Amino acid sequence: MDGLGLDYVLIDCPPSLNILTVNALVAAHAVLVPLQSEFFALEGLSQLMLTIREVRQSANPSLRIEGVALTMVDRRTTLSQAVEQDARENLGDLVFRTVIPRNVRLSEAPSHALSVLDYDPSSAGATAYRALAEELMSRETA
Repeated sequence: MDGLGLDYVLIDCPPSLNILTVNALVAAHAVLVPLQSEFFALEGLSQLMLTIREVRQSANPSLRIEGVALTMVDRRTTLSQAVEQDARENLGDLVFRTVIPRNVRLSEAPSHALSVLDYDPSSAGATAYRALAEELMSRETA
């Protein structure tokens, strides 16, 4: 990638559509969208899709959506199930098969200034993020 010896550079943006997020979209090749399994997250996703369309039309025509990752999923709740079903029905193959479960270790890791992979590599959250990375890589090679 541009002589830097890097395969990927991730730009982690806040969950708001401000100038920093728009600048990241202008600089990016692709977007990986985390979607919390909550009702209002679907509305935020609609706004993000509109913003991506605007960025494509104005500043970065090659920007693509790599995929949508469902996060904070609790399959015991009707709401999580409904959000997942709605996302899969409306976005199809854009939604990754791997889902990130609601997991206390994911919440605890930042308070220790660690990634979950370092904090508790065997936790359900860490396992899910590794699976998501593998799925992302398999999409790249397909």
